[in-house]
Amino acid sequence: MKRIAVFTSGGDAPGMNAAIRAVVRACIYNQIEVYGIMRGYQGMIEGSIKQLTSRDVGGIIQRGGTILKSARSKDFMHPDGRKKAYDNLKEHGIDAVVAIGGNGTFTGANVFSEEFDIPFVGIPGTIDNDLFGTDYTIGYDTAVNTVMRALDNIRDTASAHNRLFFVEVMGRDAGFLALRSGISGGAEAVLIPEVKTHLEDLHLYLETGFKKQKSSGIIIVAEGETEGGAYDIARKVRDDFKDYEVRVTVLGHIQRGGSPSAFDRVTASKMGVSAVEALIKGSKNVMMGLECGNIKEVAFVKAIKEHKHIDRKLYDLLTILNY
Repeated sequence: MKRIAVFTSGGDAPGMNAAIRAVVRACIYNQIEVYGIMRGYQGMIEGSIKQLTSRDVGGIIQRGGTILKSARSKDFMHPDGRKKAYDNLKEHGIDAVVAIGGNGTFTGANVFSEEFDIPFVGIPGTIDNDLFGTDYTIGYDTAVNTVMRALDNIRDTASAHNRLFFVEVMGRDAGFLALRSGISGGAEAVLIPEVKTHLEDLHLYLETGFKKQKSSGIIIVAEGETEGGAYDIARKVRDDFKDYEVRVTVLGHIQRGGSPSAFDRVTASKMGVSAVEALIKGSKNVMMGLECGNIKEVAFVKAIKEHKHIDRKLYDLLTILNY
């Protein structure tokens, strides 16, 4: 193992830079040359590969986003695109690769590694926290805190004007971000893809529970909610409850940015060093997962195909806290 490459792919997440930093410095510590691939798989195909030094990753642990950039690559989905990527890795003498990203990143890595027999190890970086085999993904904790602070601000104006706010957060297929931020922000209700929403139940809550106890409130809506986004649900509620002053806020990409939390920085650092150590000992096609505070290896196939379930106790906790 003489040369290891690292790249970030898919949606950016706070803490990716901390992971890059850890991979680079763990390689240097183990006397391995390390290369950065710009713009994910697309950069791999185009040969955007450069050697990194310890100085290149100085002062980045506190930065959001990713210094290696990220991009979606349709070319990588085709065999000829993957062959170009392989040729570029071989031209630079790359022996193994650390992939930082989510489900799509690891799916591509698994296919590529099987075709060309280059070891890949993954570091889970996504604010959705939806990868099986890890309690937390890099960026999730920071995103929860970003949403929580936004909810605190919205709460001020909601109470000042007796308004009911529907706040849409990211989570097309998973409600982890919506649920945890909803609890931390004191939301009155959280609508997520994993739990079917019956609008009549929401109406009943607003009519019998919320209306009698509160004059303002916040309802969190995950963007993948089956009944529609925040605007759709707010419109249905507004039509049925004319006396409510309903407002909608879509938090959008502010959830992805910002300086990573201490938890994300430490987790990213642990995973980055562990990824390099895993490659040195011969592991391949595995993701670094965090379970009960400890790093463990999870096969790509399992991380990709297995479904991660929300904690129903957390969901029930929200109901209890709103009595």
